[in-house]
Amino acid sequence: MIHKAFRSFGRNLTLAVKKNRTQRQSSETPFLPTKVQTRATMASLVMAPQLFSVSKRNKAERKSSHSTHVRIRSMQRPLEEIYSIRVERNVSKERLAELEVSKWSTWKTGKCNVPWDWHVDQLVFIEEGEVRVVPEGSERHMSFVAGDLVRYPKWFEADLWFNGYYQERYSFRAYGDD
Repeated sequence: MIHKAFRSFGRNLTLAVKKNRTQRQSSETPFLPTKVQTRATMASLVMAPQLFSVSKRNKAERKSSHSTHVRIRSMQRPLEEIYSIRVERNVSKERLAELEVSKWSTWKTGKCNVPWDWHVDQLVFIEEGEVRVVPEGSERHMSFVAGDLVRYPKWFEADLWFNGYYQERYSFRAYGDD
């Protein structure tokens, strides 16, 4: 049905263009009749591509550019939502006591990056530092800092980037444990 609508729209547009070419030579009239303009607007909205910005330029190139382009960014879903990562920010002491975080194993590292894949669900409480998590195949990253409680799902693969000292407590979870 949509295909037929666009085919008839295209036919109407072609006829309107031919008709208006002859009218434009004789008088000043709008290029398209109102009915066709409305259809053209509706079709352009339906057929419009997703708006996003892809910029390979660095900051210096953007600053030196004297163009008046307007950058439009698409609304992108958060990576946490895409990869089913649950995050609780600034977790209360009551919540930590409820989960018995003090009994979890501790892991520490310095400045480094680590490719990692999770074979089971893992619940992590970040005690010190910050980690940037770059999912495999993605150019975007998530940042988690001290005080965050993060649940990584089973089979998740990412590169972990640590910019300095980092310490976490972790617990492996079975399916259904919350």
